[in-house]
Amino acid sequence: MTKARASQINLAATPYYHCVSRCVRRSYLCGYDAQSQKSYEHRRAWIETRLLALAKAFCIDICAYAIMSNHYHVVLHINANAAQSLTNIGVIERWLAFHQAPALIQRFHQGESLSHSERKACFRIIENWRERLMSVSWFMKLLNQYISTQANREDQCSGHFWEGRFKSQALLDEKALAAAMAYVDLNPVRAGLTKRPKQANYTSIKKRVESLKQNKATQAGLFPFVGNPRKSMPDGIPFRLMDYLALVEWTCDQGQNANSLPRPHLLTQLNISRETWLSTCSHLEGGNIVGSLSSVQGVLPTFGLQRMTGIML
Repeated sequence: MTKARASQINLAATPYYHCVSRCVRRSYLCGYDAQSQKSYEHRRAWIETRLLALAKAFCIDICAYAIMSNHYHVVLHINANAAQSLTNIGVIERWLAFHQAPALIQRFHQGESLSHSERKACFRIIENWRERLMSVSWFMKLLNQYISTQANREDQCSGHFWEGRFKSQALLDEKALAAAMAYVDLNPVRAGLTKRPKQANYTSIKKRVESLKQNKATQAGLFPFVGNPRKSMPDGIPFRLMDYLALVEWTCDQGQNANSLPRPHLLTQLNISRETWLSTCSHLEGGNIVGSLSSVQGVLPTFGLQRMTGIML
């Protein structure tokens, strides 16, 4: 039975989620379609561009993504603090980046004089939009609907482009976050599209590496790595970028010279065994929760569950 999205995404449990959307019937609608002998590879760029644009407007950060020929993965961080700190005008301007404004909101935004009841109505709308700006469901809806419309217009057809629902997994702790990001970044390697993850097009890891090469302070509009956990921790992924890149490369090399490769620092820091890490990075998509045993046990009441489910690290 399909579970309600509210029972799978809950900020009280974690702000981190791994989401997957697949093309209908898993057809290669964003790659080379052998049946029609047409290439739709350019649609992967559509998804990447839309994804990064939505992240600028929403209070949702992108930790990792990989856009494949018939599906895409994205690891998201819900930034509730950013949403709550927005002014009313800030909320309006972000929401209107992708929507038309009601006449009442236009008047409010332009500073026109409003009655008490009209102002109350405006504030209700704005608070609703504030909630939506940190909603994974709204984020994914605006991403998938746009791509579906563009593709159907290009193909001069109608109908479904994506499977009915995107899949989401709650990432409960740092172990789960690192494993999900690595799983996503290694997707093109597992699919045989490239031998090295940092060379794969339409992936976050390539974006990050390119930013490093260009000595850019920001990481291509992605949620930044901010180093190991400490006091006064800024918003960001709680690892060092170089440690993460080394772990992904090490994971990619396993099976060839596994015994001679030194254990990555981040794997030791996260206290995950080699076997558990490699198994998780190959089979992450089983279940709706990922985390250590203690993390999973701790959130069962939050998700309304009575027994453990998902991936244990």
